[in-house]
Amino acid sequence: MASTHFITRMFALFCAALLTMMPTPAARAEVAHDVPELRVGVLEFGSVGWEIDTVQRLGFASKHGIRLAVVPLASENALKVALLGGSVDLVVSDWFWVATLRSRGQDYQFVPFSRTVGEVVANPKAGIRSLADLNGKRFGVAGGPVDKSWLIARAYARKTYGIDLQSAVKPQFAAAPLLNHLMLDGELPAVINFWQYGASLVAQGMRPVITVEQMLKGLGVKTDPPLLGWVFSQRWAETHGDALRAFIAATYDAKQELVRSDAAWQPLRSKVKPENDAVFAAIRQGYRDGIVNRFGAPEIQAAGQLFHLVAEESHGELTGGTSELPADVFWSGFRRP
Repeated sequence: MASTHFITRMFALFCAALLTMMPTPAARAEVAHDVPELRVGVLEFGSVGWEIDTVQRLGFASKHGIRLAVVPLASENALKVALLGGSVDLVVSDWFWVATLRSRGQDYQFVPFSRTVGEVVANPKAGIRSLADLNGKRFGVAGGPVDKSWLIARAYARKTYGIDLQSAVKPQFAAAPLLNHLMLDGELPAVINFWQYGASLVAQGMRPVITVEQMLKGLGVKTDPPLLGWVFSQRWAETHGDALRAFIAATYDAKQELVRSDAAWQPLRSKVKPENDAVFAAIRQGYRDGIVNRFGAPEIQAAGQLFHLVAEESHGELTGGTSELPADVFWSGFRRP
């Protein structure tokens, strides 16, 4: 009996000692406060959200000593407004926008996120095997009249076939999901759409005609510069460089997991919302193909070529009136040999 009382008392003393060693709520809050937090603006659909979900779900942010405050946003314009207004620290956009901002004296910079680009896809019944076959046909374009893929297609058609697509086709500018519906319903013979939508169409029986990457090579841009990336203020990066590097490392951990494991995609299925397994597999492969494993001087030089080309095609409308890529668009803290 005495022995039992002694053991009970010793256990109580041990628990009390343990409690004194545990951090108080205030101390835990102080530790959390010391962990850098990055506010990340993310569209409610698309590959950026899939990747950030993987970063969070598998603990890669905490592994690299950071916290993420994910801010869901509804559109590309909302992303830009949130970043410029200081509501978030990072968003994904294209470096054309960054170049335009820098040409206006603003200090934003870019780190590549993906090299996957859109493509021209046609209904196999339409008899379209090249851009020359689009003559006189309706042509769906995602992203608007100065969308970079549309401008690249125009430049390529002019150089390769001597065709002015602006007058040769009947462009229909619309949101990417709507264009896919019109294609599958047979109301459009061809589209140039964002990569995941193009992959979905091909998996559902549409015919790939030509990718943006193939058109760039035809225009003399031999190295493929990643078009989409993380955008942030240079001043913010100067004071948060370590946290930014940690964030990039966490995203690359997520990329590696999504390359290595098909099972890692299963929790994302409800976000991807594929029509069937074939579409899911095509989108998964498209994401993997777009991972940026090399980035340095050749890619930056190619970006300058592409910027000049698009500036000419858009008469400066997409590039803020300048034809030369401004300096320091690409953050010096990220290179992959």
